[in-house]
Amino acid sequence: MEIVDTHCHIHEILSGDRAMAEVPVHDKWHKAGKTDPDVVIADAAAAGVTRLVCVGTTVEDSELAVAFVQDRDSCWATIGIHPHEAARYRGDHAALERFEALATRNKVVGVGECGLDYYYGHSPKEDQIAMLRYQIELALRYDLPMTFHVRDAFDDFWQVFDEYQGIRGVVHSFTADKHVLAQALERGLYIALNGIMTFTKDAGQLEAARLVPLDRLVVETDAPYLTPKPYRGNICEPRHAATTLSFVANLYQTDSVTEAEVARATTANARRLFNLA
Repeated sequence: MEIVDTHCHIHEILSGDRAMAEVPVHDKWHKAGKTDPDVVIADAAAAGVTRLVCVGTTVEDSELAVAFVQDRDSCWATIGIHPHEAARYRGDHAALERFEALATRNKVVGVGECGLDYYYGHSPKEDQIAMLRYQIELALRYDLPMTFHVRDAFDDFWQVFDEYQGIRGVVHSFTADKHVLAQALERGLYIALNGIMTFTKDAGQLEAARLVPLDRLVVETDAPYLTPKPYRGNICEPRHAATTLSFVANLYQTDSVTEAEVARATTANARRLFNLA
């Protein structure tokens, strides 16, 4: 089987670029003894995870992701400003010029992760909404799909989303209910499931996961976060996308869907969404 991890942060392993990486993420990798990203990539390939999308969360981190993927055939990058970082960049025209310049770089396949996060509130809502609009407009200008991070904010998110036409993308780390799922599918979005599904106790989340059509499903890890069972307590790696895929396939058992079919479908969806070679 061939599997695509549509959302990971392995570029932040690079010790020589600690100043560019998100320091807590970088340190999490290194504390777990993961200091060589190419070993992590090889371990993923051995588990059947042959394509990886490295996701940016700040301007500097996006620059790091873009540089990281250039000489790694199995990796691509997205450029994004996470909603937690919205206040930091809103109005910083020099930083946003650097950010936009990344959109046309080789192997950049999307914009995000971006969106709205009202759970933590690290940036004011008005800044989050402004930066979401900025990134939607950037993605439309360069015809790139989007990776959306939305937490406790779907009402405001849909209001912004529906002001635009032609947005393509995926709801990252989907953990909402079947009603939000229906809203996302109506808008043509893909749904990304990750390790959360393997340990959630929320019946509504699992019900929604079972209802994701195979032609709209992708899998991801968010590595180094959200390690699936039975590997809880260890750092999450792209290879664990195979574990999540197996779990999701079991959710579909009543429909006689095999693991191989889920792998084929999610791989085709990821390649189509992000235009992966």
